[in-house]
Amino acid sequence: MNVQNLKCVMVIDEALPLGVIANTAGILGITLGKHAPERVNVDVQDASGKTHLGIIDIPVPVLKGNAGLLKTLRERLYEPEYADLLVVDFSDTAQSCQKYEDYIEKAAGVEERDLQYFGIAICGEKKKVSRLTGNLPLLR
Repeated sequence: MNVQNLKCVMVIDEALPLGVIANTAGILGITLGKHAPERVNVDVQDASGKTHLGIIDIPVPVLKGNAGLLKTLRERLYEPEYADLLVVDFSDTAQSCQKYEDYIEKAAGVEERDLQYFGIAICGEKKKVSRLTGNLPLLR
């Protein structure tokens, strides 16, 4: 997709403790990078000749949400209209597990309606992402 028509955002529950907000953003970002590796650009050399690994080639604003908004947003993202968007969510179920195997097992026993979302990352067509998140303020 043309970078001018692409938008990525993270929406995170502002009521979470700062450490959980940071952890949520990190997990969402790593997963976005795995599923959209073409967004990570080339390594860069500074004036001292030191190399800095390539970073994402578009901004990723972190937006402010709350538990209710995240739940509604996640429900909308399951609609067929948004099926082409890359969506990453991070929930209380995932955050409570020490091992990924525990998460797999625990998630299998939790209905989607019972998940509490800590954050959601969305990447795709700018108009669709903006339609969903364009009115949300930055998390500061």
